[in-house]
Amino acid sequence: MTPSNELRLLPWSGPDGKPCFLSADDNAGYLSRLADNTEAAQLGLGAELLDHAAEVLANKEADPDELRLLATDLTGALRDVVRVATSRGHRLAIPALYTREEAVSD
Repeated sequence: MTPSNELRLLPWSGPDGKPCFLSADDNAGYLSRLADNTEAAQLGLGAELLDHAAEVLANKEADPDELRLLATDLTGALRDVVRVATSRGHRLAIPALYTREEAVSD
């Protein structure tokens, strides 16, 4: 859950490729649901692209244009997945740190 003082990194970019953020206490709001659905779609497309990449790379006769297109598509998918992972990582609850005395007594 996103604490009220943190912003959620959204799975799309704004003008000039700048990141977009959402400040919301309600994870069930319209933009939060849209972001969740967009992340799911991006991850699904990335998985499909991995399957396609395996097929293209297995083809010893793949031409340079096809390989260049694959590299471009994989770069975009990787960018999306990194953004999703970053956003989700920031929303994870951070466990309380143990003091030295607590760690020793465990």
